[in-house]
Amino acid sequence: MGDVKFAVEAREERGKGPARRLRKRGMAPGVVYGGGRPATPIAFDAGSLERLIATSHGGLNTLIDLEGDSPVAGRTVIAKDLQREPVRGQIIHVDFYEIDLTEKIEVSVPIHLVGQASGVVLGGVLDQQQREVTLLCMPDAIPDEIVADISGMELGDSLHVRDLPVPEGVEFHTDDDLTVATVLVPRGLKEDVVEGEGEEGAAEEAGTESPAGDAKSES
Repeated sequence: MGDVKFAVEAREERGKGPARRLRKRGMAPGVVYGGGRPATPIAFDAGSLERLIATSHGGLNTLIDLEGDSPVAGRTVIAKDLQREPVRGQIIHVDFYEIDLTEKIEVSVPIHLVGQASGVVLGGVLDQQQREVTLLCMPDAIPDEIVADISGMELGDSLHVRDLPVPEGVEFHTDDDLTVATVLVPRGLKEDVVEGEGEEGAAEEAGTESPAGDAKSES
């Protein structure tokens, strides 16, 4: 059983013309596939789905029980592929994937970084390259997000997928070596660091030579 119920309608007509007529009514076309059954075209209220996604803790990974006048009524699905109108951002099509509640599924979950990296305090810049990660888990164990504390990251440090914490029973379905975030060292700061290291090395070298020189002069 899913987290919420959502009404859909059977859709007989296909193509751009019928899709435009649906959208004039505030509806959108979609398809239900998976479960070893043929893909089934449906129609649904786009605004209702928008509100469902916005208010459900699972977002796009919310488990949805379909109901209404359609052959897909009674199936549990997730919104696997959601397409939006590029200008206004309205939902224009959704692929719903039927799931088996007894088998693991592949889902994408957002990555939420918390804390302030030590390297950022020193002048570095945090660059987050990956904002979501693919997981393999049971449908009733999908985490809302993966939270990673970056407080210990120094200048030049990187956070990889393998460093992210995951709940018990959940596994990554993404390359472990993939970089999630890096504390970049700005060019100006890098030059200061290199210059500082050079001066420090020179001072150490001079310090080691001084006693030898004194000993030589005394002899």
